[in-house]
Amino acid sequence: MPVNYRTPAPEELLPVAGVRLGVAAAAIRKLDRHDLTLLALDAGSRVAGVFTANRFCAAPVQVCRRHLEIGSDMRALVINTGIANAGTGEQGWQAATATCAAVGRLLGIDDRQVLPFSTGVILEPLPVDRLIAGLPSCVANLAADNWHAAAHAIMTTDTLAKAASRRIENAGRSITITGISKGAGMIRPNMATMLAFIATDAGIAAPLLQQLLQEAAAESFNCITVDGDTSTNDSFILIATGGAGIEFADAGAAGYEALRQAVIDVAVELAQAIVRDGEGASKFITVAVEGGRDSAECKRVGYAIAHSPLVKTAFFASDPNLGRILAAIGYAEVDDLDVDRVKVWLASAGSEILVAENGGRAASYREEDGARRMQEAEIDVRVDLGRGPARAAIYTCDLSYDYVRINADYRS
Repeated sequence: MPVNYRTPAPEELLPVAGVRLGVAAAAIRKLDRHDLTLLALDAGSRVAGVFTANRFCAAPVQVCRRHLEIGSDMRALVINTGIANAGTGEQGWQAATATCAAVGRLLGIDDRQVLPFSTGVILEPLPVDRLIAGLPSCVANLAADNWHAAAHAIMTTDTLAKAASRRIENAGRSITITGISKGAGMIRPNMATMLAFIATDAGIAAPLLQQLLQEAAAESFNCITVDGDTSTNDSFILIATGGAGIEFADAGAAGYEALRQAVIDVAVELAQAIVRDGEGASKFITVAVEGGRDSAECKRVGYAIAHSPLVKTAFFASDPNLGRILAAIGYAEVDDLDVDRVKVWLASAGSEILVAENGGRAASYREEDGARRMQEAEIDVRVDLGRGPARAAIYTCDLSYDYVRINADYRS
């Protein structure tokens, strides 16, 4: 079961003026489930995206990049689950472009105004005929209040749908931000991770929108890991429709900081939901690293801890074998680290205990205290490197028997 997370109810997900969503069952991989999603955007909407750094990036990622580079006003996003359309060569490219063309015909727009996304099994051909046959049902289902259905339709090994909304006030007008994401395994950010789509009815100038997207990714999807694997299909999209009648031209505009923080809050909630629903996860772990010379250094240390199978399995077993954390800090490529200045705490339920200092085990540390904290569902590891003012937080989960079972049976 996910760690302290529930899917918001349909009425908790606020419609975004300028965005309509439709879902359909296209039998992409499995029968009798919604596996195809269409987002139709009003004219004038602006779209920014960041994508996987995996060199085997999927055909839809390549097409998205091309269409965004061309600079056409984006009018639609189409997402299928079940088949990733990755590792499919020229056939995959043709399937992705044929999908865009089919959406374009149905909506009366140019195919270059369509962004395609796929998720699922890699190295298998996308059944594009079935996908295209399902698109009319998506169009017929288009509605502004369909975020809940769309969140379910993009799932793969997720055990529940992930969505979030915020509403803020600006100069007497309301601005809405709503987003959905999917992901539970193959989660290791290297730009963003998984699929995530956030929309706001604010108007945001294109350069500022891309900047906001990158800032949001840096504080959310680029701070999570489940298993250390970077997917071939990772995509994070931010949409600004302008439907609220408020335009932000630059970061100094009145009210922009509140909008920026609300977008980041939605992204963080969606990113943490992915970790809470990590394949086989039973614990949600925050690795907070402070005292670094820069945030990149802090993230390297945080990821070394969060990626370690030895650390993750110790948390699953509630085994306070915390020397594994010290080992991970030591190989995190901070070459001039003074280990005598490093401190490590373990925290849960609002209290923390000092585990290590002065290059070794803290004199006050008792293993039974560590064991009690590791039994909690939510645990914080705090590390002070003692070498600067920077800090960063990484979110991860434990590694359980169920992770192996889920991935051994993934294609069944």
